Amino acid sequence: MKLDELLYKPGLLQGQRILITGGGTGLGRVMAEACLLLGATVYICGRRAGVLEQTSAELMAAHGGNVVGLVCDIREATQISAMLDAIWADGGPLTGLVNNAAGNFVSRTEDLSTRGFDAISNIVFRGSFLVTLDCGKRWLASGTQASVISIVTTWVWNGSPFVVPSAMSKAALAAMTQSLAVEWGGRGIRFNAIAPGVFPTEGMSARLNPNGDEGGMIEGNPMRRTGEMPELANLAVYLLSPGSAYVNGQIIAIDGGQYQATGGNFSSMSKMSDDDWLQARAAIARRDSADKQQRT
Repeated sequence: MKLDELLYKPGLLQGQRILITGGGTGLGRVMAEACLLLGATVYICGRRAGVLEQTSAELMAAHGGNVVGLVCDIREATQISAMLDAIWADGGPLTGLVNNAAGNFVSRTEDLSTRGFDAISNIVFRGSFLVTLDCGKRWLASGTQASVISIVTTWVWNGSPFVVPSAMSKAALAAMTQSLAVEWGGRGIRFNAIAPGVFPTEGMSARLNPNGDEGGMIEGNPMRRTGEMPELANLAVYLLSPGSAYVNGQIIAIDGGQYQATGGNFSSMSKMSDDDWLQARAAIARRDSADKQQRT
């Protein structure tokens, strides 16, 4: 990403300290790069040490500044506490949090196991809440002002077949956003959420489009295209910046109008055959195995 792809003046986020969960890859990395370009100290966390180290090194080599990668499984409250202790000791409180870490895969609901459900809900729902709660207690105790962004989906408004654990978990995250915006807004902590449409990433394509039908991903989109990463980055920067100080409790879609046109969910997968689903499950299993090897 280049500075001229962002809408904002250099140094907009100077002095800001921002944690992005799942910041080593995909949308998290994009938002981390944008915050770094605009002067923030950026912390990224995830479960794969090698990915975090590589991302931190690449972003600092390209732009300078400071990106710190921290290994943390946000499903574990003790790991979250230890990570935040290290961040606070490294220069003071965070001023921004992006709940971006997630997991998802397409599946017929009757094919789900409890383990598969937990794999999604424990990260998106439980993990994001635990990180938010631990940060929030620290901010409230010290009177620190902060902005929290959660990455949700347009399915929080209408649900989605074939990604039910994600639909349930993202809806919970949207409810947290709206609830805490009221409870903590008057104490200096703002909450907003971004509901992206299709922004192609390697992980998204592997688990949500395992059969490779790229055209189907934007079928019915009024703008006939997918999102571009700087577009998402600009929205995230706005919500983290002082210029959005009166924006609180909002869920903002950035999807080219696909939700309005088609519902923006996975209902089109109703036409998939049993064989299609077998192939999809095999492709997702291969990707999961490769990711697991990176964590060992």
